[in-house]
Amino acid sequence: MKMRPINFKKNVLATNIAILLGSMVSVGAVAADAETAEENIEKIEVKGMRASMKASVNEKRFSNSVVDAVTAEDIGKFPDGDVGESLGRIPGVAVNRQFGQGQQVSIRGASSSLTRTLLNGHSVASTGWYDQQSIDRSFNYSLLPPEMVGGIEVYKSSQADLPEGGVGGTVIVKTRKPLDLDANTVFLSAKGDYGTISEETDPELSGLYSWKNENENFGFLISAAGSETTYQRNGIESLLGWGDIVPTTFQQDRERTAINGVFQYNPTDNLEFGLNLMSLDMKANNANTSLFVMFPDDKDAACEQKNSNGTCTFYRRGADDANPGWAQTWARQASMDSNTVDFDFKYEADSFTMEGRVGNTKSEGGTDLTANYGFWLGTPADYAGTYDATGEVIKIDVANKSFGAEDFGGQLAPAGWSLKKQPNSDEETYAQFDFTIPVDLGAITSFKTGVRWADHDVKQETYPAIVNADVTSKDATAYYGGSMSSGAGYTLPEPNLDAMLKDAKAAISGFSKDGTVYKSGYGTINEENLALYLMADFEADGIRGNFGLRYISTDASSDYYALQADGSYADNLSTLDASYSDVLPSMNIAFDVASDVIIRASAGQVISRPNYGDMFASSALAGYADGTAGNEVVNTGNIALEPFKATQADLGVEWYFSPDGLMSAAYFIKDISSFVTSDQILDQSIGIIDPDSGEDNWTKSTKKNGTGGQIQGVELQIQDGFDNGFGYSANYTFADSDASPENYPDEVSVFSDSSKHTVNLVGYYEMEDFSARVAYNWRSEYMIRELPGFYGNREHQDYGTLDLSANYNITEYLGVSFEVVNLLEEDSVQLGVAPDGADVKPELKGGYPAWSFEGEARYKVGLNLRF
Repeated sequence: MKMRPINFKKNVLATNIAILLGSMVSVGAVAADAETAEENIEKIEVKGMRASMKASVNEKRFSNSVVDAVTAEDIGKFPDGDVGESLGRIPGVAVNRQFGQGQQVSIRGASSSLTRTLLNGHSVASTGWYDQQSIDRSFNYSLLPPEMVGGIEVYKSSQADLPEGGVGGTVIVKTRKPLDLDANTVFLSAKGDYGTISEETDPELSGLYSWKNENENFGFLISAAGSETTYQRNGIESLLGWGDIVPTTFQQDRERTAINGVFQYNPTDNLEFGLNLMSLDMKANNANTSLFVMFPDDKDAACEQKNSNGTCTFYRRGADDANPGWAQTWARQASMDSNTVDFDFKYEADSFTMEGRVGNTKSEGGTDLTANYGFWLGTPADYAGTYDATGEVIKIDVANKSFGAEDFGGQLAPAGWSLKKQPNSDEETYAQFDFTIPVDLGAITSFKTGVRWADHDVKQETYPAIVNADVTSKDATAYYGGSMSSGAGYTLPEPNLDAMLKDAKAAISGFSKDGTVYKSGYGTINEENLALYLMADFEADGIRGNFGLRYISTDASSDYYALQADGSYADNLSTLDASYSDVLPSMNIAFDVASDVIIRASAGQVISRPNYGDMFASSALAGYADGTAGNEVVNTGNIALEPFKATQADLGVEWYFSPDGLMSAAYFIKDISSFVTSDQILDQSIGIIDPDSGEDNWTKSTKKNGTGGQIQGVELQIQDGFDNGFGYSANYTFADSDASPENYPDEVSVFSDSSKHTVNLVGYYEMEDFSARVAYNWRSEYMIRELPGFYGNREHQDYGTLDLSANYNITEYLGVSFEVVNLLEEDSVQLGVAPDGADVKPELKGGYPAWSFEGEARYKVGLNLRF
């Protein structure tokens, strides 16, 4: 095991030491008998919008660290219909909504994969359901129903007793506990959810029951939620290597279920036990239908305009071209789950407090079956017209944009080369123990120390199907019926997903563990993490905070089949090992310069471990035999990657001008000394011929550590509530992200997921039986980087959503609700902004409109019962 040096930059180190020494001098000069901040916290019973926002202000005010919070308005009543969307209201937090929900969040200009998410203080295993996305460490918030959440804390500064892993920040999601609620508390809710693109109304159900005994020392809580959502995303994708312009329709049947069981037992006044059981499950079967509009026969003659790197952005196609369009549907049976067992305890003695938790969290996901159905669609004359890619969204003006099953050419069957399954698994067993010792050493009030151990296993596999010799072709009507809207104004035949999956299963006799596909897609990671920390809390007249050190150690290994010089794979598994360790200092200080004004400062070092998808030592083949020529990539991971690391500092002032009112301003800086990026080289021979292209021509992608970069910015926030029922909240974040362009294949000098400007505006009105809220969230453009994946690296254009919600209490126990998400149906527009000389595909350069997806508004009407 090697010890890496603590890489403070000289100027940042000097700043941290100066702040720390100055604070210690101030602390030593003031009285040590001041009341603790916790004793000053106003206890708020949260019921209603104003009380929720007041509780969040209260939590921020009396925290020793840089913390923002979201608090549920009541049982089963989170501020938004999506946990990710609620996080997006917090200053400095931006939400990624690639599949219609707030799935991941980024904090203060750092990538969403650098956000650490904890459930009640512990890790949550999570895998993806989409085979085109790599395995990372972010938590998919679409798994977690908002009705189960009581509150969320977002730590933007580090402190020694927080689990490491959040360069951007740490999100702690808190569920309800039975001893905090009245005995026999019941909550039931039913909603109807309508999507403007899918034009379907879907059900949502949730419920909670909590009980405790008369002594209030034992209780249990059971909550459950279920929903079925028909999601549809229409868009245009660009594949210049083969199909040029591709109108697409992504349809998904989401079935989400969640069950949470909580038990609490306090045998004595100073001893407490807890058991939390959480089961999250999502069925995510989907069909992705694409229409590949082929290039004209004479591309040069048809092209009337090109961009700076020579890519055609406007061409005119005649009616006599040879080929019609090629259409295909990828049918996937997909799912993911997350199951956690967590046992915690706390013992408070006169001279110390001991607490801890042990548990296991496990997730399985991916695709259980993938199949492709492809066919020629229509006639060449249908595609005569113009194709305009000069703007941000491609415009297609052709003879015919409406097709049905009768326009197919020939019979259909699942393509044998496409049949496979790609399961992923993620599991962690963990244990944590903490000791707090009160002391009377001047201003130092306590020492806290602890240890955390985690053993983490990740596995990915790709199994090609063993295809029967007698696969039967069927008429198109067996797999398609009716019509559906698609991108660019097209109407396409609607796939019958169930029939496609059924016949795909019938076409196979099993799955193979031999050959190129299986061996290239196989990889495991074992990661054992150990952390030790020591932290001191201090408090005196007008000042409080903490400082400490956290030592972390990681041992990692990866099993894989080695890619050999001739392009074949070894028969036996190989293993690569790596390790690293570090010491992470941290400090937080809050100065009460007046009864309602706080100056807050923090400094420290933080790390985020590399994404699992980057650590697999295997050389995985992407795009191999997938029906699309020219997108073949060999992706080699690196188990020896160093973590993302940053030295960060904050300085802010907060003015609490009323019980509900807050005005604050904060400056933050993250000096990033190490991060993970990719390096790729086009047009390489590796000895493997792709059956679709017939060529040995690959993009070679490897993972490496980049160096240098900085994120700095300003957060501004104001909110207040009034006695007439009105209230508001507004915040703005400026995050200037500066990364070396040499660290990215796209050569764009900003960190991933980093928006320079983020704005949140919330206004609400609340009276005794009625409440309503309008919320607007906007972020400026940001880079999405998925190389070497299918979608690549592109810039998402600025994006804003307007959301509405209203609640009316018919009686003391019965209420109705109404919600709208993305009322203005904001589109997702993504451009290829790499410079002309970058080693990426043409659609990712020169401002070419790489991808665009139509925005959908979702309307919900609900009925809830509480007693």
